[in-house]
Amino acid sequence: MDKLETYMEDNKMIETPQELIDSTIDCVENILKEKFPEYISFGNGTFTIQRGSTQVMILVRPFTENETCVEAVATVVVDANINPELSKFLLRKNAEIHFGAFGLLFDDTIVFQHTITGTNLDANELYTTINSVAIISDYFDDEIVQIAGGKRFADIDSNIFD
Repeated sequence: MDKLETYMEDNKMIETPQELIDSTIDCVENILKEKFPEYISFGNGTFTIQRGSTQVMILVRPFTENETCVEAVATVVVDANINPELSKFLLRKNAEIHFGAFGLLFDDTIVFQHTITGTNLDANELYTTINSVAIISDYFDDEIVQIAGGKRFADIDSNIFD
């Protein structure tokens, strides 16, 4: 059986079967075709949609020997001044928001993400996850820019990705 990635459980390496990952990718893509027809596929279990001033990446990932996960990650703000005021704001919002959380990438890009399991994924669950991540990111990006500067995803010069 072809395996993609491993994780540790009781000091034993466990791998997610590639067939399980592929099945989840197919399920996600079918839901995206129906609910978000403007989606873009990168062909490796990674997809993206544009919503408001943000972009949501949808990633299918290995999880356990019997489960995959689907992450919805939105770029909220880049080049913000990561200071104590902003950090408190983000942590407090993490405590208030029903699901998902703000985080910082290695380059201090502020993201918002939520992860769900993938093997029994249904359309409503994925649709709600993607929309919630997009709405929360689109709502808070302006507030974060006011607090700490930076740029919303929609304001980023597209040439930086060339």
